[in-house]
Amino acid sequence: MNTKKKNDLLNGPIGPTLKRMTLPVVLSMILLMSFGLVDTFFVGLLGTDQLASISFTFPVTFTLISLNIGLGIGTSATVARLLGSGDRGDAKIVGNGALSLAGILCGFIALVGWFFLEPIFHAMGAEAIHLPYIRDYMNVWFIASVFLAIPMVGNSILRAHGDTTTPSIIMATGGFINAMLDPLLIFGWGPFPALGIQGASIATMIAWMVSTAYILYLLAIKRQLILPRLLQSSEFSAACKGVLRIGIPAAGSNMITPMANGIMTAIVAQYGSAAVATWGVGNRLESMANIIPLSLSMTLPPLISQNFGAERIDRVKQAYMSTVKFVMVWQMLVFLLMWVMSPFIASAFAQDAEVEKLIVLFLAIVPIGYGLQGIVVLTNSSLNAMHRPMGALALSVVRFFIIFVPICYLGSLLFNLPGIFWGSVVSYIVMGAISFFCFNRLLVGVMGNTAKENSTS
Repeated sequence: MNTKKKNDLLNGPIGPTLKRMTLPVVLSMILLMSFGLVDTFFVGLLGTDQLASISFTFPVTFTLISLNIGLGIGTSATVARLLGSGDRGDAKIVGNGALSLAGILCGFIALVGWFFLEPIFHAMGAEAIHLPYIRDYMNVWFIASVFLAIPMVGNSILRAHGDTTTPSIIMATGGFINAMLDPLLIFGWGPFPALGIQGASIATMIAWMVSTAYILYLLAIKRQLILPRLLQSSEFSAACKGVLRIGIPAAGSNMITPMANGIMTAIVAQYGSAAVATWGVGNRLESMANIIPLSLSMTLPPLISQNFGAERIDRVKQAYMSTVKFVMVWQMLVFLLMWVMSPFIASAFAQDAEVEKLIVLFLAIVPIGYGLQGIVVLTNSSLNAMHRPMGALALSVVRFFIIFVPICYLGSLLFNLPGIFWGSVVSYIVMGAISFFCFNRLLVGVMGNTAKENSTS
């Protein structure tokens, strides 16, 4: 009885419920982000050109990660709905289909990326000195991306069954393996060869391979949450429909982020390797700084979806507003911490005095807008939860291609690199206000429609 009350998303207290669901996800997200951050730290010890090279890879690698996040959103929503209606057999089939779909899509995109590697990075502003390092890193990372897809979507299946702790353990194990192997393979400690920047991607691939093996064993054999076989073509087709209906717009929303960052990297590249290295470190740090909003964006949707389905719009509004207020306060504290710690952070990630100076400048400006950015993230996830994935996609398009990139580009024309940093802050403020207004307007409309339906019934 106590367990049911604890897991009751329709009647349980919103604050404690979100806290209970979010804490394990926070750990999982920290460890997922640590892959890139640990790689960035150790590669930074090799030199500025290597650090700039791995910074160029971030938009491409995050594109594939974003695809998996979107597929995970679609998987979790579809599996959870089937479990709620008692269709456990169909839930297993959807789980199988989602895992296969993620592997196939990531494999295809990785293959395209491998064939067009040089044109892609040339378009982003990479110079001849960077391409050998980029090629060494990405040739392995493209293979590794398939092994990333399986645990990410597999963790979504576990969350659909109400388990947010095991995914954290899986990501913790992968993060630990990656962190241990990075210095061994990059610098050639002990019997290991010194592989330089390629050693970072090999360490990541090994960590993801271990995670893939474990999640498949857990889902197929130990817990029997998926079928221990490949699906027939008709089963696969049916399984993919529900996942893709929500997953494609959600993946599109997420994949717009690295696309915009790719454009921004090309703009930043005109200021040299030190600027690109700074932008790459800043993006990795930004991902870590936004851990709480990102985690809430994964745990808020189930609560909103259930209450939206039950026509408890008052609880939807309460959940959204409480998380927005919390994120604004939390992210202001994050900004203050990053500002105070900026000299130490810069010295940890850079071996070049110019890069250190630019990282300190980045951390003194850009994090000011992280709270508003958090509102955008929460609004997008809430729109998906209320079955408005196209609305979330539209906001993402406006956010990046109408507001973020143009404002930052204008800032670069007027004030050079600092103008890009301040342009980021301005874009966060503008988009945060737009997102907040749009979601509250949606709630007013939904509440009005619900009242009309209740009065006529």
